[in-house]
Amino acid sequence: MLTFRALGPFQALHGETPLDLGGQRQMAVLARLLVAGGRAVPVSMLIDELWPGEPPTQALSTIQGYVSRLRRALEPGRAPREEAEVLVSAPPGYALRASPVQVDAWSFENAVKTSGEPAELWDRLEAALALWRGPALAEFSDLPWAVSEAGRLEELRLIAVERRADAGLLLGHSGALVADLEAHASAHPLREEAWRLLALALYRNGRQGDALGALRRARVLLRDELGLDLGATLQRLESDMLAQAVHLDPPAAPVRAAEPAAARATPAQERERALPGLRVVVVDDQALVRTGLRVVLDSEPGFELVGEAENGEQAITVVRETSPDLVLMDIQMPRLDGLTAARRILADAAPPKVVMMTTFGTDDNLYAALRAGVSGFVLKTSAPEQLITAMRAAQAGDALIDPAVTTRLIAAFAGRTDPSAPPGLAGLGDAELDLMKLVARGLTNRQIAATLAVPERSVSQSVVRLLDHLGLFDRAQLVVTAYESGLVNPGDVGR
Repeated sequence: MLTFRALGPFQALHGETPLDLGGQRQMAVLARLLVAGGRAVPVSMLIDELWPGEPPTQALSTIQGYVSRLRRALEPGRAPREEAEVLVSAPPGYALRASPVQVDAWSFENAVKTSGEPAELWDRLEAALALWRGPALAEFSDLPWAVSEAGRLEELRLIAVERRADAGLLLGHSGALVADLEAHASAHPLREEAWRLLALALYRNGRQGDALGALRRARVLLRDELGLDLGATLQRLESDMLAQAVHLDPPAAPVRAAEPAAARATPAQERERALPGLRVVVVDDQALVRTGLRVVLDSEPGFELVGEAENGEQAITVVRETSPDLVLMDIQMPRLDGLTAARRILADAAPPKVVMMTTFGTDDNLYAALRAGVSGFVLKTSAPEQLITAMRAAQAGDALIDPAVTTRLIAAFAGRTDPSAPPGLAGLGDAELDLMKLVARGLTNRQIAATLAVPERSVSQSVVRLLDHLGLFDRAQLVVTAYESGLVNPGDVGR
């Protein structure tokens, strides 16, 4: 079956054999016809849109040549004088005649716009989101029509993410959705639906305080950015949570006939079984902060506090004595600061992951810490779910930076170069460079896997190979290298 890949890096497949679609402009012809959704596109419009401003003298014959070669690629078994059935002539231009199941972009849009039962929607939207290979129509970002269509498809993708999450909440998947919804709301802070879903997932996961905290964060962001209060839907949700309204309770899980009621696990027990254990050392010179973090860790399944320290010197000793999986450490401390301590800890054999805490932090501290190989930053004032998300992200090999720190941190990269930065970018292929860009945008392995439609294990292995090639030992250092090399610019963040 002929399948068009029209959501990410553009390609077309015939069965398992890649098709030769020619050069960039020839592929742009096919992409423009895909965007038209089966409607005819006049030749004059194709010329104007492929060569904005000044089309070449032979533009008409060039388009005809492109169409001829595309027809041979799309229907290799068609006889020379036989009428084309896929890329057809439709005066005064051409049209693409294909079924929605043959075109990923069309299948994706149909999936997003259809309704159904929660389980059906969950499966359908999971499959639809798996079609994404990267930013839509990225190869044609210099053409206005492609930019417009890419924006429309991206909006549909965000709707798909939210509709899938809504179906997941109805199916009782609140625990598994929290981390993804936290990332979604942080990446798109003005989408009230993202905050509604996150707050509801937290509430149904037994975290009422965190749910209300998420709505408070949404209120602050909307006021700061737009001068608006929460919308009516979020205000009602906040009121219902404060009143502990019954309709907000998790849906009843179906009872398995072969499993006695007494043997069924509670939601907390299920979460604890699903998450690997994480042994943590907390380092902060303020006893009150350490106590607060101890409470957070004690209340979260799968976390074990194995040691505490009040300065960098103690931290090094405690880490070497307890061999934790992760260190949560303040940057500013007496005797030996957190940055120096982090460097020494990360220089040991088989070091733990290190997540730094900061009240505000200077650009130099944040920048230097990333270069040292820390796995992320969180503000001391972060909500508990953000602290947990940061630690889980570090455990998974991802780098997480609190959204409140990101702007100040990324500004530190502007104009910086480092003569000792790895020179190996010139030897990387397009796939490796694309992966590096996604890492620099802050995407987790799971999010990259969904974006590229590849197994998460494959992403993890590719990141390891990239680190080895560049002589780096931590994912966060890839972010630094991406900025220092000019592969990513400060203005690219969030795109």
